[in-house]
Parts: sequence; structure tokens; C-alpha cells
Amino acid sequence: MKSLLVAFAALSCFAQTIDRTKPPETPPLQPYKLPAAKETTLANGLTVLTVNDPRFPLVTLRLAFRAGDRFDPAKKHGLGETMMELLKAGTAKRNARQLAEELATVGAEINTASAPDSFTISGNVLSDYFAKLLELTADVARNATFPQEELDLRKANRVEELKLQLSSSDTVASQKLYNVVFGAHPYSSMLPTPESIASITREDLTAHRNKLLSPQGAVLIVVGAIPAEAKTLALIKQYFGDWKGEAIPPAPTGKLPESARSITVVDRPGSAQVDIAMGHLSPIRTNQEYFPLIVASSVLGGGASSRLFNNVREKQGFAYSVYSHNTPYRDSSLFRVTTQVRDEVLAPAVKSIFSEMERMASEPVPAAELSATKNYMNGNFVMGMTTQNGVASQLANVKVNNLPADYLETFVTRIRSVEPDQIRAIAKKYMNPADTTIVMVGDAAKIKKAAESIGPVTVEKAQ
Repeated sequence: MKSLLVAFAALSCFAQTIDRTKPPETPPLQPYKLPAAKETTLANGLTVLTVNDPRFPLVTLRLAFRAGDRFDPAKKHGLGETMMELLKAGTAKRNARQLAEELATVGAEINTASAPDSFTISGNVLSDYFAKLLELTADVARNATFPQEELDLRKANRVEELKLQLSSSDTVASQKLYNVVFGAHPYSSMLPTPESIASITREDLTAHRNKLLSPQGAVLIVVGAIPAEAKTLALIKQYFGDWKGEAIPPAPTGKLPESARSITVVDRPGSAQVDIAMGHLSPIRTNQEYFPLIVASSVLGGGASSRLFNNVREKQGFAYSVYSHNTPYRDSSLFRVTTQVRDEVLAPAVKSIFSEMERMASEPVPAAELSATKNYMNGNFVMGMTTQNGVASQLANVKVNNLPADYLETFVTRIRSVEPDQIRAIAKKYMNPADTTIVMVGDAAKIKKAAESIGPVTVEKAQ
């Protein structure tokens, strides 16, 4: 009994030393250590990366290509996304139903995706059925036939999807922002048009596949409880070794415009609010300015503890959602700020955002705020790398975008190394309201005067 009372007393004393008015301090995360990866290049040019992760009886696969939507012909925007969407619609060996049944039989999943700089086929399955996943992935990548009835259905559905997307003001704002910021570069085409979708033929899809889904421009990544190295490589060669293809042609490009202040109001009569998108060209991932920029973006508007959230939303009540984000591409990147506000607070809301951007350039970020931001960013990164999907996706990202081999293992250190003076320099260059592109989508009759209080305005009709 006496010992129990002593224990309670000790606990009571311990509890009294805790200051519950302050959050616990989080020590800096240690650099991330990538699991051992084996890299091989097959005779046909296919790069193979294998990572043995025996924690769970699962295998995750990525087949990524160094091509993407930027390769769409000028009058065929949407060709790449349509091709990827229809890879599972039937092959020379299996129709869509047979493929779905074979996947279901082994509990496997295959998905496809398109992005401006890449095409990706992803899959996962229990380790016992690894060979089957390889077989079906190879069939989809190499032998898709794009049946006419499936193409007709996809085209009809995509046109309806576009109508739904363009009924959203934030999509309209984003599309216009991309048009202005990226200019003549292929990145400017965020969405296809109904006319370009309608023009796509089976012959277009087959030719596009033959040109871009080539082993010479691809990397196959396998992560999980896989067989011994020699057996794994033998299985991969069995299904991908005789795959032939030419080198992927150079990526289409275009002149990126100089950043300059512009304000575009996209008129949508009857809109109940204004959707605002601001943007500026920003550096690519291999540029020394990239890591200071993404830390600065996180401080400015990276979450519920960010400056924009606390000022524009919490303090002034101008918006429910306001954030900043940097989207990296291979040739360039886009730093952007996005929010939605009531018509009557348009001007003060924009000026509040400008004020926070200018403060980033004029005042050093306090040590505690900067430390918390770095821990938040590094925590998200490390947590994402604890899964097979996270590792496979990031390895594909490194390979497809020709990033340094140590990019993942140095990520945490590079975030931790960002200093306040670097953030101020970055903010002066990429968060300067004087050369920021601004798009506002709303009822022009109600918001034009407020928009003009910020600067000269161009009004366009929503399409």
C-alpha cells in the first residue's frame, strides 16, 4: 500500500511539471534512408528498379514513361489521357471483361494515369500473384487495341465530364491561370476541348501508343515482398524482355513568357462568389531555389497554421479556404495562391494576400515558425515514404523527371537547411505582387470596379 501511494505521489509531481499551455516540441527529423534498390537496364532499354520490402506479403508496381500530355498534337488535346484511359478497354489477348475478371481472380488492381510530363501504369497484388500482375501489366502496356465502341463511349463521357468541370469556377480560374502563366508552352493546356476529344480516332491512339509507350523511355519499379533478385529479373524479362520500341522523341516545348502583372476577370453572370487564382513561374526541382521556395510557400499558405489561413480566414473572415502551393514540372513550375471570397470583400481580400506576400519578402521568418514548418513538411514526406505506394511513386518521380539519384535521401536535409534570408530572397523574386498573374472568376458587373482598384483589368467571357 505504501509503495502504491509513493507511485501516485511521483505521478502527481510529474504531472505538475508539464506546461499544458504549450505544444510539445518536435525534434528535427533525421534524414530519410531509402531502402536498398537494385537497378538494371534490359537490352531493349527498359530500366528496372526493384526494392525488396518483406514487411507485408504485397507487391506494388509502377511502369512510368518519360512522356505525357504535353505530347498531344495541337488539335488533339486529350489524346494522351484518352489513350491511358483506354489501355484496359481491351487487348489483343483479352477484352475488357476478361481483363477485369483475371484481375479480380487474384485480387489485383491496375490503374492508369496521365500527367503533363509522364504516363503511368500502376498496380498491386499479393506476393503470390506477382507473376500474374507482371503479365497483365505487360499486356495492357503493349497490346491495347482501343475498341471502337469503348472509344465512342469514352469520348461521350469525357465531353460530359468537361461540362461538369467547366461548371466549377475554380477550374475556370485554374485553366485561365495556366493559359496566361505558361503562354505558348504545352503546360498551358490544362484541359482538352470537346472538339479535340471528338476528333480522336483509334488510329490516333495506336500511333500515339507506339510512339510514346516504349521501353526505351520507361522505368519499371517493383516494391514489396518479391522473389530473390535473379528470379524477379527473370520474370520481368519473361513479360517485358521482347518488347520493342523506338526512343521517345524530344518533348514538345514552347517559349515561357516573362512574368508580369495582369488581372483577368472571367465573367460568369450570376456567380455567388469570386474564385481567385494568382500565379508566378517558379524554379524546377533541380534549381537551388526550389527548396527555399517550397518552404516559403508552406509558411505563407501551406496549411491551417499558415499565415494566409490565419490572416485571411481566421482574423478577417474573408474566405473559408485560402492556400499557396508550388506545382513542379520538368521545364518549369507554378507557384500559386488560391481562394474564394464574397464579392463585397474582393479588394480587401486580395490586398491582404498581397500584404502577406510582401511580408515574406521584408521580414525574416521567426525561428519557431520556420522550425514548425520544416517539421511539418518533413513529417509529411517521411510518412508518405512508409508505404510501398509512396516509395514506388517517388522512385518513379525521380526517374521520369531525371532528378539526382540522392534526391529522396537528401530531401529532409535540404528542407532543414533553408534559412530565413533565403526565404526573403525567394519571396522577393516569386511572391512579388508587382509581377503576379491574377485571375478572378465571377460576375463582372458586380466585381469589375473592385478589381480595378487593384490594377488594370481585362474582362473575358466564360466559355
